Amino acid sequence: MLAQYAGATDPGRRRRRNEDAYVCEPPLFAIADGMGGAQAGEVASRLAAAVLEEAKGGEGAEVGGEERVASLIREANSRVYRRSNEDATTSGMGTTMTVALVEPGGRTIAFGHVGDSRAYRLRGGELEQLTDDHSLVGELVRSGRLSPEEAESHPQRAVITRALGTEPDVDVDTFTVEAEPDDVYLLCSDGLTDMVSVGEIHALVEESDDLEAAARALVDAANAGGGEDNVTVVLFRIGGGEAGETQRLPAAALPEPEPEPEQDDEDTLSPLDRVPAVDTAVIPVEAVHEELRKADADEQRRRDDEGGRRIVPLLVFALLVLALLALALWGVSR
Repeated sequence: MLAQYAGATDPGRRRRRNEDAYVCEPPLFAIADGMGGAQAGEVASRLAAAVLEEAKGGEGAEVGGEERVASLIREANSRVYRRSNEDATTSGMGTTMTVALVEPGGRTIAFGHVGDSRAYRLRGGELEQLTDDHSLVGELVRSGRLSPEEAESHPQRAVITRALGTEPDVDVDTFTVEAEPDDVYLLCSDGLTDMVSVGEIHALVEESDDLEAAARALVDAANAGGGEDNVTVVLFRIGGGEAGETQRLPAAALPEPEPEPEQDDEDTLSPLDRVPAVDTAVIPVEAVHEELRKADADEQRRRDDEGGRRIVPLLVFALLVLALLALALWGVSR
């Protein structure tokens, strides 16, 4: 069963608008990091989040586990893609999405994942990343071309290989984990992980007295580290075996952003509100692998060429040795 949950989001120190969205609707938790800037990333993330907010107890609730999570994410993809194609002002928008569905009793948790927003688990003093980043640097790390430390500062770490809304269909990673009492799960956008080291995230979550304090501390740390992107966190804790009331901790102590007039999706696209730069790009993973294959082939050709160039001097040296040996033998025979 769930014992506690909290969520917090902040635009950061560099952005005028917040393109992140999150959902805390037990048993569903999710985070969406919109992309597209002027192409309305905030619309994409809100459309995706709305699918989960509508799903609680609605049609399909009887279906659980990974099947339900994947179905919800595919529906979110359809809505974002349809809107992007029907409205020219939102063309090119997309969003990441990471979803957690706590099964009845809290014994298992089903996850669905697209993009580079992450899910972590804190258990027994160890923080473990549960999701794989669908990103260029993630592929480079998995292929052994980059170390995790090098990936943290790679100039192309904002390039992702999978997102909702950019194609009519989306490939969703799903998996299920066994939950234990006192497990803490964290969903977060890259506005946290790009600004705060994994070690510091671990310490802040473990040292905080409750999840509200942890959420506040994580957002503060991201802003203290530069706050170059929107930052959003969702935390939930698994309780003990006895049933009890789940406590919602809304992280109300976070500093409130400047109030904005209420507006619908269309109004967010006014020139004054548009984010001036697009800093996230989507490159299909197939294209990344093709480039890696080309790079491997080029490297092999270079090695072959270098090997050929090394052979020529060796042959000349061998011929010279043979000539000297023949000359010596001729001298001996004389």
